Amino acid sequence: MPERLSARRTLALVTDDGTFREVPAHKRDFPADGPLGWDGYDASRARAADRTGEEESVVCGTGRVHGTEAVLIAFEFGFLGGSLGERTGDRLEAAYTYAREHRLPVVPLIATGGSRMQEGMLALAQLQRVARQSALTREAGLAQVAVLRDPTTGGGWATLGAGADVVLALPGAQVGFAGSRVRPPDADPSAYTAEAQVAAGSADAVVPPGELRETLGLWLRLLTGPAGEAGTPHALGATALPGTGWEAVTRARSPERPRARAYLDAFFTRRVAISGDRCGGTDPDGVLCGFGERDGRTVAYAAQTGAATRPAGYRTAARLIRLADRLGLPVLTLVDTPGAANDAEAERQGAGAAIAEVFGAVAAARVPVTTLVIGEGGSGGALALAAPGNTWVTPDGYFSVIAPELAAAILKRPVGEIEATAGQLRIRPQDLVELGVVRGIAGPPER
Repeated sequence: MPERLSARRTLALVTDDGTFREVPAHKRDFPADGPLGWDGYDASRARAADRTGEEESVVCGTGRVHGTEAVLIAFEFGFLGGSLGERTGDRLEAAYTYAREHRLPVVPLIATGGSRMQEGMLALAQLQRVARQSALTREAGLAQVAVLRDPTTGGGWATLGAGADVVLALPGAQVGFAGSRVRPPDADPSAYTAEAQVAAGSADAVVPPGELRETLGLWLRLLTGPAGEAGTPHALGATALPGTGWEAVTRARSPERPRARAYLDAFFTRRVAISGDRCGGTDPDGVLCGFGERDGRTVAYAAQTGAATRPAGYRTAARLIRLADRLGLPVLTLVDTPGAANDAEAERQGAGAAIAEVFGAVAAARVPVTTLVIGEGGSGGALALAAPGNTWVTPDGYFSVIAPELAAAILKRPVGEIEATAGQLRIRPQDLVELGVVRGIAGPPER
């Protein structure tokens, strides 16, 4: 079990020295033993206050995290298990309201066992209150970055945690909707961990405590950074155009050609990754998604890696594009896939619906979206990530309605006619420009 830091020690861990200031909240008056008259509740609260030095289960305020101002919400697990009651809700609402009034991102530092039994349904209803505050903050275009401490369970996980834009977690933290005392006795405990939530696509990364301030600060800097045009990356591979359609295909499929990571490394000075579709899946081999910094400005990116893209990859990309749009940040997409994964498992995971999500996210985006085809542009699985009217291609890339081999098979042509079919499809970069499918061909970096 990881060390359970108090709320104050956690705040000291993530904020720059001397910058944290508490946000005042309305002090609700309670009858004796709370709204339900729960025998012994006042005594339990008094003991919790003596033990922790806190008056409630959360400490809320503002502070700088590696130079970026934010509203921080730190749970005190030692105060009745970090549980949420009406007074907790008062503090949370005050913190979110302050964030919107001052245009600041929100960072919940969560350690909670759930809603407070001694306040019954009045405590549980605080989850609706928190969800409303989070939704209003989302509508205001402000980022929410959650940090999952040990434990993060119940409604705190289902609202402040899983509902955040980016979810970071401390190693070994217990994370799950069901707490340790209410889950089935035969449940696998490894499923209720930070690492398991990252693997399932419900959290973005596990961050060691010693790296938390810097990592969280970088996230806040990028998500609150100035926006601008994404720009088009330079071509990193061949400069000469292919002579035939089949040459375009073989060049795009070459293992020697620069891939997404090379383009991202060349384009950004630093970047951070999001992971997972929040529906139980990840596609780390198919799509890289995140935010990067270029010339002091933030750009979101979704980059296919050359593999067939799986449904979780499309949903993650759609999540990235919607988040960037909400925060007013431009998007760069790199297209490079032979097509969408088409195996039976992909169909069971909702391939069509996932691709539709990306088409819809790109179509609805109010921020600039720029696309560069850096390799294979295989049918609708590639087109889903392409920006209408703002797509470019490298000399190593091609775009096709269907792979030449599949086109030949559908037309019942012999294998020997595959190369000629590639030419008929007019998939070379120069063909795409002439057809008006792309705006232009990316050139090499300036010397």
